[in-house]
Amino acid sequence: MKNKKVVNVLLGVLALLLVVGMAYQFTPNVGSLFGNRQQGTPALRVNGQTVTVEELEAIRRGNPVLGSVDTGVLADDFKTFVVSQAAQRSLLQQAVRDIDVSRADVNAEVQKVREANNLTDNKAWTDALQGAGLTDATYRAQVRDQIAIQRKVEELQKTAAPATDAEAKAYYDLNPQAFQSDPRIVGRQIVVADRAKAQSLLTQARGGADFAQLASQNSTEFKDRGGALGPIENGAPRPVAQVALPAEVGTAAFALTQGGVTDVIESGGKFYIVKVERFLPPAVKPFAEAKADATTAVTEQKKNAVVERWITDLERNAEIEAVDPNWKTQNPTVAQVAGQKIPYSDVVSQVVQNQQFASLLGQVPGEQAAGLVNGILKPQVVEGLISGYGAQKIVQDRKLPLAGTRQELAAALAAYGARDVRVTDADIQAFYTENRAQFQTPGSATVNEASFPDRARASAFRQGWNGQGSFVTAAARAGGTVSERGSVTAGGETLGEELNAAIFTSKNLRDVGEGSLSEVVPVGNRFVVAYVTDLKPATVQPLAAVRGQIRDQVLAQKRQEAGQAYLAKEIATLKPVNNLQQVLAAQEKRVAAQAPKPPAATTPATPGAGNGEDAPAQNGGTGTSSTGTPADGGASNGNTSGTNR
Repeated sequence: MKNKKVVNVLLGVLALLLVVGMAYQFTPNVGSLFGNRQQGTPALRVNGQTVTVEELEAIRRGNPVLGSVDTGVLADDFKTFVVSQAAQRSLLQQAVRDIDVSRADVNAEVQKVREANNLTDNKAWTDALQGAGLTDATYRAQVRDQIAIQRKVEELQKTAAPATDAEAKAYYDLNPQAFQSDPRIVGRQIVVADRAKAQSLLTQARGGADFAQLASQNSTEFKDRGGALGPIENGAPRPVAQVALPAEVGTAAFALTQGGVTDVIESGGKFYIVKVERFLPPAVKPFAEAKADATTAVTEQKKNAVVERWITDLERNAEIEAVDPNWKTQNPTVAQVAGQKIPYSDVVSQVVQNQQFASLLGQVPGEQAAGLVNGILKPQVVEGLISGYGAQKIVQDRKLPLAGTRQELAAALAAYGARDVRVTDADIQAFYTENRAQFQTPGSATVNEASFPDRARASAFRQGWNGQGSFVTAAARAGGTVSERGSVTAGGETLGEELNAAIFTSKNLRDVGEGSLSEVVPVGNRFVVAYVTDLKPATVQPLAAVRGQIRDQVLAQKRQEAGQAYLAKEIATLKPVNNLQQVLAAQEKRVAAQAPKPPAATTPATPGAGNGEDAPAQNGGTGTSSTGTPADGGASNGNTSGTNR
């Protein structure tokens, strides 16, 4: 088991990250994917190259989702996914046969893996490989192909045209969030080693004392510049980012978007007070400063697009034949747009790799999951694929300076459609009014409670204790059982509903000593009196303090809505054809026809039934269970695994 775990990590070297958002990965622990390719039971031929049953089963075992359902439409989907993945891998292997990879290159990569996994001993290495069903030779063949594919990708990416100024500017305009500076503050701090001293200095600062003078006289840091967080330039402190402060201190200081003084904050054995003189919100850098980054981003998108086109061409021209009928699959055209056909395997691939789908399978039976996937997830996936496949045509027709893969172009088009969206003061006010709870800080307090067996004792204690001496001692003497709850937050589970109400919403708190006593509260068969100190009521942040946060949130929502509406409108001009429902209906019919038929039920003959003319007819169904045969009435636009994709 230990060796198997090691090899699972070891085989991670075979991951092939080809384009952003698309990882064509060789599943760990899949046995011989590349070496000795003719060994095993033939299942498929991809452009004449054999893919074995063992390879397909290894792919299925390598993904727990694929083994979670073995009947019904989801099982049919999973078989489609396995076959399409195996075919894709075979196509990639064939496409890099001309790439030169020396024995020394392979040896160097294998040596790195062995050293990284502490497998330099030959026996340990051999044992680890055997635990994954590999030999040294087959593993080296895998590594050879991995290196070859990486080199092919790099070779293709070099052919991508560099980003133009127009493309860089468009990327900058449509992705302002990628070029925002961090928020900064202009401020000063006081740092001391004693909490009591810090509290005293905080009181003075909030009472109107000159903060810079307090820092110069007392702070252990930056006292020579009056506690200024940044160096003094032109008579004022330079703005600093949050990383310039300890984590806890930075969080508190950068929450003061309207300026002000923090509480005393402990960090690393020191006590900090920060005065925020000016808060500088995030701002988009000028294009002159951002141009280099924008150019790099677009160039990477264009490299991604080159690789995507290469893979698409490989798949479009592939000849796939099912040698083993058990691995024959249907891969119909699920949609068409801009002269391009979208295969059903593209839909299944996105479904299988969707994290929400994996979670769904763990919560509901496969049949129920299939209904939800077919009714909700697959329609969404198909619409997304149609947008991606159609985006390039729209960009070309509109002569827009956008670049990237299909999905990158679709996202860019949506951003282009939302480029003029603005947020008004009315939008901000409406959001604040409708979502006040989002900006509320709940009340808090330090609570001790005394529980009494009857109301009379509890009431007598509440009326008799004047706050002198220890609450714990006084309550115990009065016959109560004391629980120290410590710091609590309103609405939390620590106190229970009754005590929460008595402390944070009741108007009947009785002031005693440094705190207050709650009214007597029945809790179960006991009666409780709570002693409350450091009570802080719930507060709602003023609109001015959260205006920027709301603006960003509302802007993002409005842009998403406007962008998707624009993209849908533009895609509609291409008159896409969506065959999903026909494809799903044909699949359901085919899967039902392939399902094993239950044995026919028989009815015992009724005594005296004569010649049996009234006996029920036997179920003489002749349904076949041969795997992979298309159901009658299936989608006529579909391809099987024995045709071009």
